[in-house]
Amino acid sequence: MNQVPLAFSPKVMTVPLANILPSRILPASVPGSVKYTQIRCSIEDVGVIEPLSVAISDSDTGQYLLLDGHVRLMAMQELGFEQAPCLLANDDEAYTYNSKINRLSTLQETRMLQEAVNKGVSMEHLARALNVDVSHVLKKLNLLEGICPEAVKLLKDRQFSVEIARVLRKMKPTRQVECIELMLSANSLTMNYAEALLAATPVEMLLAGTKPASMKGVTAEQMARMEREMASLQGQYKLIEENYAEDVLNLVLAQGYLAKLLENDAVKRYVTQQNPEIYEQLKLIVELNSLDQS
Repeated sequence: MNQVPLAFSPKVMTVPLANILPSRILPASVPGSVKYTQIRCSIEDVGVIEPLSVAISDSDTGQYLLLDGHVRLMAMQELGFEQAPCLLANDDEAYTYNSKINRLSTLQETRMLQEAVNKGVSMEHLARALNVDVSHVLKKLNLLEGICPEAVKLLKDRQFSVEIARVLRKMKPTRQVECIELMLSANSLTMNYAEALLAATPVEMLLAGTKPASMKGVTAEQMARMEREMASLQGQYKLIEENYAEDVLNLVLAQGYLAKLLENDAVKRYVTQQNPEIYEQLKLIVELNSLDQS
């Protein structure tokens, strides 16, 4: 049985920063960004956690091409580092590497913070390393509190605001799952959507048993109508989601059949003479690219 070749050498090596050649130029806005500041503070406080990804550029001079980690390299240069931990890639191109990266989900970040705290790292130290307020670290640590296991499973690979968890805690477990499924189906895991779903949640699905404060500019009658419409929308959305694949298949089959039919000169001539409006509609169906087109 053939072994799958490794993409990187298993050992981390140390390379002088002067010997690492960037493969692209970072935008001028990077040094002032929040992400850059967080990375810089993290490296300054706890060191480099994730090695740079490099490939050999010139073995004679010891030059390496940087495949991933340009922001980390810039931060280390600014902090006066002389060397960097690196993983040596067997391929000298960055596309494959970057296309296979799995970014940390919000839940993974939470578990890493919890593990760090359990090992004795203070919240102040973590906040300083991440360049955030201590209250933000505390929110991350308590992220899963009040969230049912089924909802956590749905969110395990997602990135989302910690404030969404605050909204979900006000709902009962079944409603938490419903709202997350709706947000994921709509590809809109946002705070605004979560707040709208909370506002449209029936009282019996809320933990407190009372509705939250009314949304500004929305009357009680409008809120009640929103609840009814949201409930109807949820049912329709799930029905569409369940039938979408079958509908697309039917559309493809119908298009193929109609295209062949309209290629027949006798059929085309008959339809255009007897029902020109129907012929135009059939042409539109053949030209459809998706179910979204009207």
